[in-house]
This record gives sequence, C-alpha cells and structure tokens, in this order.
Amino acid sequence: MRRAWGIGLAVLLLGGVVVAVLLGRDEGTGTATVQGIVGSEKSAFFTDPEVVAALAGRGFTVRTDPAGSWAMDDAELADYDFAFPGSQGPAEEIQAARETAGPVARPFYSPLVVLAHRSAADVLAAEGLVTLEADHRGLLDMNAYLAAVEDGRTWQELDGAAAHTELTGALYISSTNPLTSNSGALYLAAASFVANGGAVVQDAAAVEATAPLMRTLIQVQGTQPPSSDAPFSDFVSGIGNPLVLVYESQIAALLADGRDPGDVVVLYPDTTVSSDHTLVPLTEEGRELGELLATDPELRRLTVRHGFRPQGTTAEFTEAAEPHAAFLKDDLAGVRQAPAPTTDVLLDMAARARQ
Repeated sequence: MRRAWGIGLAVLLLGGVVVAVLLGRDEGTGTATVQGIVGSEKSAFFTDPEVVAALAGRGFTVRTDPAGSWAMDDAELADYDFAFPGSQGPAEEIQAARETAGPVARPFYSPLVVLAHRSAADVLAAEGLVTLEADHRGLLDMNAYLAAVEDGRTWQELDGAAAHTELTGALYISSTNPLTSNSGALYLAAASFVANGGAVVQDAAAVEATAPLMRTLIQVQGTQPPSSDAPFSDFVSGIGNPLVLVYESQIAALLADGRDPGDVVVLYPDTTVSSDHTLVPLTEEGRELGELLATDPELRRLTVRHGFRPQGTTAEFTEAAEPHAAFLKDDLAGVRQAPAPTTDVLLDMAARARQ
C-alpha cells in the first residue's frame, strides 16, 4: 500500500520545482546549500526573502520540494539533507527506514482549525454545534458535529440555513487525503479520539468500531486534495465548501500579512491534535538547520510571522496574535489536545476510511 502512496508523491514532486543539490559550500555566497522535502504548508516560509536572507546570514541556502507528509516515507531521499513532515508520525516512519544524522527537531507547531464563512458559522451556532466567542472566532463542539455527520444531516435541515442559498447538501468539513496529507490524517486522529469515548484508538477492535464514522467523514467529501494549500486558497477566494480544515498557521499568516480575510470565522475544534512540524536530519547540514530553526531568535520571529507557534515559550506568538484576537485563540483555552494513535494504527484507519 505504501508503494501506491509513492505514486502520489511522484505526481506531487513533478508539480514542484526540483532543484539539484549542491553539497559543501557555495563559493560565491559562502553558504552551504541544503535540500529538503517539506510539507507544502511550509513552502512559503522557506521562499520568504527575509527567511532566505536570515538563513544565508547563518551560512545556509535552503532549497525545498513540497510533498504530502505521509507520502515522504516512499520518496527517494538519498539526495536530501532533511525531511520536514507536518507531524511526528511520518517523521518516525522516515527515521525507522533510514539512517539519520541526529535527533529530530520540532521547532514549531500549529493546531488544526476549521474555517467557516459567517453564514455557516451563524447557522451552526444556532444549532448548538458552535459557540461564537468573538466576531470572527468560535469553538466547534466535536461531539455534536460528529453526531450530525453520522446522522447524515444536511444544511437544509439546520435552523436558519434556508436564508442562505449557498448552504446546501450534506454537512461536512472538507479535509485533505489522509493517506498522503498530514492534516487529513490528524483530522481522523481527533475524530476517532472523540468517537472512541475520549480515548486514543489503540487496537484493531477500536479501529473497527470507529471505521464506519471515519469512512463517512471522508467519503462524503468525494475527491480529496493531497495538501491543504488548495482548499485554503479556494476558501479565501470565496469558492469551495462552507467548512474547510486548515492549519491555524495558514489563516494566521494571512492576517499577519495584512490581507483581508473576508467574512471568515475561525472555529477551533474543542478536541484536536496539533501538528508538530518535525524535521528529520539526513545529513549533518540538515541537523544544523533544524537546531537553527528551533533556537535562533530571528528565525523564530519569522516563524511566527508565517503563523506557526514556536515550541517552548508562548510569548512570541501571543504578541503577534494580539492584534488579531477577533480571529485567533492564542491561549487555546477550551481546546483539548488529544494524543495521536500510533503510526500503524493511524495509517490503518486512513486506509479503511478511503476504502
């Protein structure tokens, strides 16, 4: 099955810009050029001119190719200095299969959130599925939401939806393909935790018991994208499903950049699994880069500007989020962080959901 995922990765890489790896120091710049394979949600970070300049000042030129986090294990990584999936699970898969140059680095993380248009958020609030806490922010009741999806409820059945012609069809959150994408896999991790009575799915019996609901969550969506970039872009452009699962970093970066988010309401699931972006060093240069991202003050500042939450102290993100408190929940109050299942269990769950 993992070979099949590799085919999907190859397609993704064909769509990216593949840059040859130059080992050692570039004579013109005095920097070491390192090549990484990264989750697509981090591509903008590594191409940001300020990030490029900051890294160059510390001796690095970084080239990246985007790929789905759960597809990286099937990639040919011989020419890469680091792999940077969106969570610990796929990082462990890479570690288990290859010799690494040191421990992983987890420089930053991002909780998963659901973006809703104002009309959808108001209807969900009237139904008791959402508690609105600010003009553009709310808390999604995962138990209530999962029950509604399991019952096959449609938007037309919800109080107040008739006034909004765009709210039609089945009620569901658009997510990415859990076989290749980190956000899609973590969506199942959070949903299965709630469906399993607030306990991590750990064995075949629990996988079997939660499989029908997980399958409904995925199959109601039809074709799923391989990464979160396209659904996010579609949503802020005003097209696509009324509810879409994204990384908080995506909407936080848009706000930090001063762009107009429109009528977006950011819904924080009351039970979620945060995405711990985990860098696996495949060479010594990759290891050094991971340490820099985790500890360098300037790079941490730029990390926050791209919407990520640096590991350790919360002060940097809190300060950056303060002007956008109507959208962002900097302290994550009321949000329960559920542990993710083991990699094998999560992959089994994803495969069943896509059957």
